[in-house]
Amino acid sequence: MMTGLNPPLDSPVEAEAAALLIRRTGARATPARVRVLRLLHAAPTALTHHEIEQALGDSALDRVTLYRVLDWLVASGLAHRNTDTQRVFRFSAAAIGEHAAHTHFRCEDCGRVFCLEAAPPTPPSLPEGFSLSRIELDLRGRCAECTGEHQ
Repeated sequence: MMTGLNPPLDSPVEAEAAALLIRRTGARATPARVRVLRLLHAAPTALTHHEIEQALGDSALDRVTLYRVLDWLVASGLAHRNTDTQRVFRFSAAAIGEHAAHTHFRCEDCGRVFCLEAAPPTPPSLPEGFSLSRIELDLRGRCAECTGEHQ
């Protein structure tokens, strides 16, 4: 569901910022990685693979390359991958300097996933020998558009 997503993908400033984030991981800032990362940062909600394909249009990015780019962005910590209520992967950009904690709101009607600014609660103390790699807090309900309170 691409409700009015027209990300500004032609700004050289944003392209260079995305390329810098990618290079900071020690990897090459390929055109495909830069385009996808810019799109994820511009998107108001988490996007499915299909929505990303649609938003990028008829680019030189084929379906397999897009999957590889998304997998790489997630593995590099530049993006998040979560499953929506229909069990479809949705991707969102990780905030710059974001730690492993991340809060989402999932609409049970339309399936969209929204990244929230609020940090999840502090994790409990872990038993000796345990190592925490990620904290996820998923809030579920109905978004403003689905409840009819969209402004």
